Amino acid sequence: MVPQNRFVIVAEVRPAEISALRSLLATMNLPGALGFADPANPLVPFREFRNIHFARFAVLADNTLADRAYYPEFKKDVPSYLCFMADCDGSADALLSEVAAKAQEGLTRIFSHCVDFDPSKNLHQWMRAHRKRPATSYVNWIGRSVEQAQQESVLRRELRHALPGLKANDPQAIWKELRQTVAPKAPLTPIPTAPLAWRVRNFVDLAIPLLIVAVAFLLFPLLSILLLVVGAICFLLLLRRHEQSDPVIFQPLDKKKIEILRRREDHDVTNQYGAMGSVKPGLFRKATSYAILWLLGWTARHLYGRGNLARIATIHFAHWTLIENSQRMYFASYYDGSHEAYMDDFINKAGFGLNLIFSNAVAYPETDWLITNGAYREQEFKRFQRHHQIPTDVWYKAYPGLTAYDLARNSRIRIGFEKTDMSDDEIRRWLAEI
Repeated sequence: MVPQNRFVIVAEVRPAEISALRSLLATMNLPGALGFADPANPLVPFREFRNIHFARFAVLADNTLADRAYYPEFKKDVPSYLCFMADCDGSADALLSEVAAKAQEGLTRIFSHCVDFDPSKNLHQWMRAHRKRPATSYVNWIGRSVEQAQQESVLRRELRHALPGLKANDPQAIWKELRQTVAPKAPLTPIPTAPLAWRVRNFVDLAIPLLIVAVAFLLFPLLSILLLVVGAICFLLLLRRHEQSDPVIFQPLDKKKIEILRRREDHDVTNQYGAMGSVKPGLFRKATSYAILWLLGWTARHLYGRGNLARIATIHFAHWTLIENSQRMYFASYYDGSHEAYMDDFINKAGFGLNLIFSNAVAYPETDWLITNGAYREQEFKRFQRHHQIPTDVWYKAYPGLTAYDLARNSRIRIGFEKTDMSDDEIRRWLAEI
């Protein structure tokens, strides 16, 4: 398997140049497909980088700054940013270096709209200096590479083409003939084992929190239980105090804005999503955000890396990035299906998770004890997320037309194709996948 990684570049944009920047970014898209990148666009030809799954450019112009007036702690004037993000196989550092070298002219034109960019200086170093590590990331299937996804798609296509012309009748003969016919047309690169260094880091990341908890309860069981109970009580009292004192901020639906967002959707079976807003001020809210995002990241790496996030199987990648000393957050994801279905999926299957992650955001629907109400107030939540949503100016997908379900099915087809022995019933089930 090839573990996934990502880079996120965030740089402040000159206010007077936001419109010009957006016009430039629009030239990277396919005709008639707002936001959907031309893989061969001259500025950043994404398809030349064989290990990029998804990438995007987005001007982070916050729609929700007026909501900050309810909190005097916030600064009134805040900048807008440009975000360049890519999800890739292997080393993100190596990809960043490659992108800076191969797309230097185009990236220079793009980043020239940023406040501190100097085209005479080293582009790669500037990008590294503006790189931000997401607070949390999610990968649908850790280890499935771009090459694997594309090859397995070709395999299924060739198998489907070959099926009508088969002469064999019984399952074993069909399976054998299919393998002989298709193998030369759909070569498969062997899936490598995960790098040892990655496996060690992953194991340490999994084990250390569990080890700390286990040691604490084994060596100091009564003290650990006491601290846990007292800590939970204090947290819940502080939480309830904040929940009852947070201002209720009405967020009307802006039909013109929603229409702008909708024009950037449904150009593929997969859509992009981006939202930006402020984290409620104060140490309690900031600490709670950090803790929940850390927990989400840990579970995403070790529990939800095989095709679903709390029963939601339509998300390819997702990232939560904190900026401005963690006062604001940018959320970015790629999902299959329509926007409404995406929101309904989350509300119905993981509304408590939405509350955990986003209830620390300004103007979030009122929660009770962190996990109830909130997203379950469906219309309020849908207004909240549309209010915070911002357009993605350019986004790229390495395997258009394929959903997360398609990728998983194609991997199962490959497993059956490469087996040395299957029963008749296994072959019939395998053929049904094709």
